[in-house]
Amino acid sequence: MTGSPPGPTSGPLPISDHGLVGDLRTAALVGTDGTIGWFCPGRFDAPSVFASVLDDERGGAWELEPVDGSVRSQQFYFPDTAILATRFLTDDGVVEVHDFMPVLRAEDPDHRQRLVRRVVAVRGRSVVRTRVAARPHYGRTTPDLEPLDVASGHGVSLTCEGRGDDPGVRMAFGATVPLEVDAGDVTAEFTLEEGERALFVLEVLDPHADTPTDGCDDTDTSALFEATSQFWRSWLSQSTYAGRWRETVHRSAITLKLLTHEPSGAVVAAPTTSLPETIGGTRNWDYRYVWIRDAGFSLYALLRLGFTSEANAFTRWLSERLGEEREDEAELGPLRVLYDIDGSAPTDEHELDHLAGYRDSRPVRVGNAAVDQLQLDIYGEVIDAVYLFDKYGPGISHDAWNDLRRVLDWVLEHWDADDAGMWEIRGDVRAHTTSRLMCWVAVERMIRMARRRGLPGDVGAWSRVRDEIHERILSDHWDPHHETFLMAEHDPDADPDADPVLDAGVLLMPMVKFCSPVDPRFLSTLAAVEEQLVADSLVFRYDVHAAPDGIEDADADGDGVGDGEGTFSLCSFWYVEALTRAGRLREAEVALEKMFTYANHLGLYAEQIGATGDQLGNFPQAFTHLSLISAAINLDRALA
Repeated sequence: MTGSPPGPTSGPLPISDHGLVGDLRTAALVGTDGTIGWFCPGRFDAPSVFASVLDDERGGAWELEPVDGSVRSQQFYFPDTAILATRFLTDDGVVEVHDFMPVLRAEDPDHRQRLVRRVVAVRGRSVVRTRVAARPHYGRTTPDLEPLDVASGHGVSLTCEGRGDDPGVRMAFGATVPLEVDAGDVTAEFTLEEGERALFVLEVLDPHADTPTDGCDDTDTSALFEATSQFWRSWLSQSTYAGRWRETVHRSAITLKLLTHEPSGAVVAAPTTSLPETIGGTRNWDYRYVWIRDAGFSLYALLRLGFTSEANAFTRWLSERLGEEREDEAELGPLRVLYDIDGSAPTDEHELDHLAGYRDSRPVRVGNAAVDQLQLDIYGEVIDAVYLFDKYGPGISHDAWNDLRRVLDWVLEHWDADDAGMWEIRGDVRAHTTSRLMCWVAVERMIRMARRRGLPGDVGAWSRVRDEIHERILSDHWDPHHETFLMAEHDPDADPDADPVLDAGVLLMPMVKFCSPVDPRFLSTLAAVEEQLVADSLVFRYDVHAAPDGIEDADADGDGVGDGEGTFSLCSFWYVEALTRAGRLREAEVALEKMFTYANHLGLYAEQIGATGDQLGNFPQAFTHLSLISAAINLDRALA
């Protein structure tokens, strides 16, 4: 829970001062000031109608807050749910706003997408105002507003025609208080005495369907609240985790579930775009897509917790991708790095020049150019995820196995190519250690599946390549002078006394069974990572000054990387797991508890953490939450 002034007293709210609500199709960010500042109707990667987190003047928002008195705010989730409560404490009273997107049942064929806001006067008397400033097409347009004849309450329709590749938007706004329409906005101001409530529902409509006329009333909204509460509690009851950090792990599980697109089974990396890795910098990316890497790790985390239906759904989605053949397969491989929710290549990366960006962090980007990169590590992550599904689930089909064999044939021929690596560098490609490590995982897991189930395949040939990759990593990616594995293949012409260029991704080595966690080579590598990349338990993924990544973010000296980036929370949780596997349990426990202090007031994490503890990057980030789950489960087991 947080207690802080909600208004924009010093610019936009910090990234961490938001909660997430969603309906397993899209999601919305709700600030501690009561503002919904990010919402894409229909699905995660649709154009936004609220985007004030990226531009508080043009982006659009749904504001809701008390009018008078000194105000403090607090936020919490109703236990074991994705229903968010924001409390405002004023001189005259206390008012709560309950935000949620109704989910009535799993795979509901009659699902209706609605943002529900229930305002309750808990104590005293409160004057509250709300303003719905929808700005479709990423803030480019203002909708047409018309009074709506509803069966109960008050209503307004919001309509915006399609523009270019952006589809049109039709929404209906219902309320139990009178509404006013002014200059493209819908507003209301009302007074609540103790025990009274006001209700608001914004529904996303099918562009071709009739506008609903059921309006907004207390009975219906209360029923939606109770049904949604029951859905989340029933879903979470499937968890098999009952360890020391149950509440924290379960909040991460709910967050991963909120990033799931239920109709397709896809899992997005984050619900937002262009929240910056450095305030004022250019490292601002669109993460509203399915990264094969992130989704593979998410599948692992959900399986560890017992959520097999999500694993089944994503495996079906993945099987469709594995069975596809692409024109650029020879160059980029049988899988793309990322896909949109439908399994297609995302739109070309482009910039929204009309948006200022979060705290003037430009550009604001839509699409992601990483889709055209070669990143060899994805084959290890995806085949490892399928291996786990095959081991703990019902088993993969014959067709899926044949698709995997086709993918593996490509990996066997291309594992030693230079690539952009798991951190998606946009400069010169390299022979990344983590890429070869995960290619080794891909081959090794295929061998395991074939032997365990007697599946067809040339296991002998696979084994020879597996061993060749292993030997190559031990010889060409090992720095004997500094006794550490390097970020990329060792340059024989490099100065042997120069500091080695490291990558926190090598912490994965014992986790993927490449080596023992107490192997002297890994222990000395862990020590080198601690010396070069760890800052009080927080871990940088690599040194952008020592290994330029081709991303222009120049500072006053024009060195091309500016202040670089924050520590990478995924790597910080990998560090906890590395300490755990190395037997340094008390240090791992302290490092984990420190990481918990960097969560926001709701237990949510962005991608990175800055020097002053600020959360940076897209929010919340699946990568961070899945690595938290893995680190907590493994440390819990070791401590037991």
